[in-house]
Amino acid sequence: LLLRWRRRRGLWRKVKEARQRQERSLVQMEMAVRRFREQHPSVSMVSILSLPLPELSKKLRDGSLPPEHVFYAYVGKALQIATETNCITEYLQESETQLRKAKLTGKLGLLYGVPVSIKDSINCQGHDSTLGFIKNLNKPVAEDSVVVQVLRRQGAIPFVKTNVPQSLISYDCKNLIFGQTFNPLLYTRSPGGSSGGEGALVGGGGSILGFGTDVGGSLRFPAAFCGICALKPTGNRLSRECSLLVSLPVVAAVGPMAKDVESLALCMRALLCEDMFSLDSTVPPLPFNEEVYCSTQPLHIGYYETDFFTMPSPAMRRAVQETKKLLEDAGHTLVPFELTNVDRVVFNFCIRGMFADGGASFLSKFKGELEKSSMGLFFWLAKSPNWLKTVLSWIAKPFAPKESLSQQPWGSTSTPPTTSAFPLQEFCYQFIAQWKKLNLDVMLCPMLGPALSIGYPGKLSVAVSYTMLYNILDFPTGVVPVTMVTDEDEEELKGYQGYFRDWWDCTLAKAFRGSVGLPVAVQCVALPWQEELCLRFMKEVETL
Repeated sequence: LLLRWRRRRGLWRKVKEARQRQERSLVQMEMAVRRFREQHPSVSMVSILSLPLPELSKKLRDGSLPPEHVFYAYVGKALQIATETNCITEYLQESETQLRKAKLTGKLGLLYGVPVSIKDSINCQGHDSTLGFIKNLNKPVAEDSVVVQVLRRQGAIPFVKTNVPQSLISYDCKNLIFGQTFNPLLYTRSPGGSSGGEGALVGGGGSILGFGTDVGGSLRFPAAFCGICALKPTGNRLSRECSLLVSLPVVAAVGPMAKDVESLALCMRALLCEDMFSLDSTVPPLPFNEEVYCSTQPLHIGYYETDFFTMPSPAMRRAVQETKKLLEDAGHTLVPFELTNVDRVVFNFCIRGMFADGGASFLSKFKGELEKSSMGLFFWLAKSPNWLKTVLSWIAKPFAPKESLSQQPWGSTSTPPTTSAFPLQEFCYQFIAQWKKLNLDVMLCPMLGPALSIGYPGKLSVAVSYTMLYNILDFPTGVVPVTMVTDEDEEELKGYQGYFRDWWDCTLAKAFRGSVGLPVAVQCVALPWQEELCLRFMKEVETL
């Protein structure tokens, strides 16, 4: 008991030190902005913050806007948003040194002088990548991840790291070290996750370009919840070197978040360069295809309003219907697409694949941590023997089908990780065959929304069905906000019962309530390696 008390005391000491570092970071940001304003009282911060990324980048490169003006304008705004939402975990003070050196270099990259924010799990030299775990504190990484290296070579200035949920396997944004991050649009709502700190910072205007990771919707949830755009590329289109909790059966991806689609396109132009291909030889040398992105040919677009597993909210369904109508009026062809077996796909490839060893490796990551409640159900099930999961699944099936599915046996510590019960390759072939049969270019899909109330994402892990599908398939997928929740949506929500009418459906209805005025997005999907076509479709949706 004494040893356990001493260990817990040591862990709480580390948490306290980390929070003090976070507070010092905010103080450093405040002092840096104050110094700049004293030296340059006539600089209009508001006019700089109002510029979209393409225009801002152009002004920085042609010299009409000094990089230090832009940098300190965003440091000041980021400080304000961090104070309101608790989204920043660390200020990268070396960014001020990089800013001074940037003016001395002759080469101006596409992102010259642009301040960018980085998710906690993406490595920045000399800084922790905690994943929300206390054990990862005070372990600064030795070098930048490839994406950060390329950003620096393109002239971008990483200036803050942002908050994540413990383990990243959540679409909320809370951990014991830095606490809960709030949605900048409504503080009682979650910003989404696991790139929730990025979503809150970019959504609040404190960063013009942010970078996160996506293993089940971790870029798309924050973008949709905070009313911004994001792109989850094909897994290996960009180097995906980052810190992850466990090896995953789905492909992780690193991607950008911004206020508009053109900013995402500029970012991809900058990153898909020789530096990216030489630093990471696993990334195929495919430069950005300008011709595809700028094409004006009418598109053949598949669409669906529901996955028949998680019933869409009235606003989600309306978002797809209204976007479909606008696309048809613009001369595009819309074709219904029917989804099947989404529940089995999500369970077999994600839950069973992730916990194929019976949850042993997953549990080991939490060993010695002070809090495990962020993973709630998963953590409890990982500790349960397979016979108990089987019994619970059988008991729950008649009145809680979704819960029954998650409680089926996962695997055992004696068997190697496999998803053979539902072959992944076969499912991908079937999906692409249906896509080709309908002669589709892209797909329009629902995106979970509006933002759920804080605390609800942890209770509603099954609601990742709309996003997880495209991690399983490894298709590039973007999110574009298209509408806001109306009073009519709120009234219609009173009749929401879900497909299974179980506890999960009832809880999801509660999480959606009181959302009038919050943004609702759609997903835009293309086939693997067709990010330019995905962005072109996103741009079309955004413009209409």
